[in-house]
Amino acid sequence: MQVIRKGQAPAEEGSTFTGHVTLERAHRRVGEGGMGVSIVHFDDGALTHWHVHPGEQVLVILDGKGRVGTADDSFEVEPGDIVYAAPGERHWHGAAKGHSMTHASITTVGSPTWFEAPE
Repeated sequence: MQVIRKGQAPAEEGSTFTGHVTLERAHRRVGEGGMGVSIVHFDDGALTHWHVHPGEQVLVILDGKGRVGTADDSFEVEPGDIVYAAPGERHWHGAAKGHSMTHASITTVGSPTWFEAPE
């Protein structure tokens, strides 16, 4: 068993976002098909670029107000909401305009493939 304390993982800034975003890779995948956990904080209106994951992704909204979307739909999300993205589902997520948002991202299998920024 492993306990990972809040703030124990170093914060990183990514290059696959619009706006300012920091992430802590709280738990890196162990073994093939393993699970990764990151805590991601989006400043006002910041979003991920479009992306797909080879495995599943679950987002647990921890703080603030956010947005998530696919080519077909978009939704506002708030603390306590859970978002599920199926393997290969092209999507984006981040903070709503005028708000920040923090979520836990739980992923399986491997790293995402990144595309352009959403409009």
